[in-house]
Amino acid sequence: MTGRAMDPLTPAAVAAAAELEAGEEEAGPLAADVPTPRGTEQTVPEPTRMQMPQGNPLLLSYTLQELLARDTVQVELIPEKKGLFLKHVEYEVSSQRFQSSVYRRYNDFVVFHEMLLHKFPYRMVPALPPKRMLGADREFIEARRRALKRFINLVARHPPFSEDVVLKLFLSFSGSDVQNRLKESAQCVGDEFLHCKLATRAKDFLPADIQVQFAASRELIRNIYNSFYKLRDRAERIASRAIDNAADLLIFGKELSALGSDTTPLPSWAALSSSTWGSLKQALKGLSVEFALLADKAAQQGKQEESDVVEKLNLFLDLLQSYKDLCERHEKGVLHKHQRALHKYSLMKRQMMSAAHSREPESVEQLESRIVEQENAIQTMELRNHFSLYCLHQETQLVHAYLPLTSHILGAFVNSQIQGHKEMSQVWNDLKPKLHCLFAGPSGALTLPRSPQEDSLLPC
Repeated sequence: MTGRAMDPLTPAAVAAAAELEAGEEEAGPLAADVPTPRGTEQTVPEPTRMQMPQGNPLLLSYTLQELLARDTVQVELIPEKKGLFLKHVEYEVSSQRFQSSVYRRYNDFVVFHEMLLHKFPYRMVPALPPKRMLGADREFIEARRRALKRFINLVARHPPFSEDVVLKLFLSFSGSDVQNRLKESAQCVGDEFLHCKLATRAKDFLPADIQVQFAASRELIRNIYNSFYKLRDRAERIASRAIDNAADLLIFGKELSALGSDTTPLPSWAALSSSTWGSLKQALKGLSVEFALLADKAAQQGKQEESDVVEKLNLFLDLLQSYKDLCERHEKGVLHKHQRALHKYSLMKRQMMSAAHSREPESVEQLESRIVEQENAIQTMELRNHFSLYCLHQETQLVHAYLPLTSHILGAFVNSQIQGHKEMSQVWNDLKPKLHCLFAGPSGALTLPRSPQEDSLLPC
């Protein structure tokens, strides 16, 4: 789909695009594509179409910065509330774009996700994290919070989703019946195919080799996903090692302090070394401060890499997974239904021929009526198939618009490593002068530690 020159538009596609532009000029910028839901007051702007270069509505021109600037949504845990049987976890969801802050439970996210799939079956709808299991610990709850944050930010920055009433309701409606409001707003208008002006003409805008491009793009995204999955795993291990290193440094310093605070009496046969042991204990006791500071620096580095590197990799993986899921829905949904409809149609034709040979006019008439209905259904499925490919082409472009996120991730990783090593190096350098009293020889003269080069000259 992407990565090669676009096939020229057919005359029919050019005419369709011109007709669409003319219709938009007549209707004005506020023309409604979506019918107003009956029985509910419309309180949000009508959805607007995705940004398109003039002349070919199939192509998009979004940059990563434009997508990220659409909104930033924070998802934070609020104190648990006890129900009759189980504790319920709630989240405070704050949108920068809508200047709103609402409380949502996991089930609210579930309904919101279902409505997105209902309205946009041919778009990348990110998956939700799993439901809470019995005995879920804080680690699970925190991991799910991060996953919900990634989910809602991908949705809020997706062009069609970001202009839809369902998103605004979820991010800004503060009433107690948000789930019912979400269902009402989505179920009254049908899916995107029913209200998109280009839906029935999508085939005119598709390149002739769309199936070849689809297969190539799907394979490319699969390869990118596999590589980023491995990168994420390694980044997690690096961040985890930093946090483990922090714990080890802290324990190391505490053990030195405990050794320096030991009050066990010195035996008489070691009396000649009493002054040395006393000085050594005093020096060891004071080293815990520096090791605690080293532990704090290592922990900060690990947490920063979890936030700036691992989470961004997870965000991109969530996007890639949603693309893979979309490809699977296209193959197992639209294409499979189309093939089943064609098979059913052929069976009806054979039944009608058999009824005609048997001279059963009533059966023939009934079958003819059913065949006409089936032909209409097949035509609709073919239109949906082309519209699904049309949306897939655009979604592929959105995935590629997110690819520059790689440079942001690498930059965050490099900066974290540089800053972390710089700060820890400074603490180590501050620690070194405090070690001088540890190297006093029998005569009281200092015996400084040898360098690695000098150690290599010693016999084994």
